[in-house]
Amino acid sequence: MEQRQPYSGTDDQSAYYNAPFHKLLRMFTVSVLISFVGTFVGMYVPPALFIPLVVVELIMLVAAFFIRRKGKAVGYGFVFTFCFISGITIFPAIAHYTSIGGTWLVSTALLLTGIIFAGLTAYAYYSKRDFSFLGGFLTVGILVLIGFSLIGLFTGGFGGTLGLMIAAFGVLIFSGFILYDISQYKHGVPDEEIPLAVLSLYLSFINLFLYLLRLLGILSSDD
Repeated sequence: MEQRQPYSGTDDQSAYYNAPFHKLLRMFTVSVLISFVGTFVGMYVPPALFIPLVVVELIMLVAAFFIRRKGKAVGYGFVFTFCFISGITIFPAIAHYTSIGGTWLVSTALLLTGIIFAGLTAYAYYSKRDFSFLGGFLTVGILVLIGFSLIGLFTGGFGGTLGLMIAAFGVLIFSGFILYDISQYKHGVPDEEIPLAVLSLYLSFINLFLYLLRLLGILSSDD
């Protein structure tokens, strides 16, 4: 993430300066709503298409990375398309955990995700603390999670205490990403960079939701 210089000025100037941040949050809300629509559509998607759609997601993420590296902007159409596909591909997980704990389990995970996201956003925005120091830790953390995910593909996943620890670690990592990103974006986001910032926040939100869902699913299965 690029470093942004803190802003100081009058109250009127500060309010105007933060307008892009408020636009970022509005576009983020739209991205989540589009993802919900995708999840609804996922109920009617043939199971054979889920893996190809996951591959499309990965290709889009890699493409977004290289587009950013070349100094070009990622558009809203790209981001919202990704969110729609993402909503489709998380439907199997939602269906699985609904079968385990009912709609209550999914609703609780979603409610907790919203509360945590809102709380961390407010704290990072109004706090005078700089959370850029989390960058290195979060990079290592996401690599660890990817490693466990790859191992889980070949071992049938993780349950019990280890699965609980991985889920809790995932919640911690993506909560950290929310703090990190908001602390960077609150100082201002150029209009052309807002779509990519929306994508970053969306990924943190949806992964926080999925790890909370996994955590609650493991806890409910132990009852």
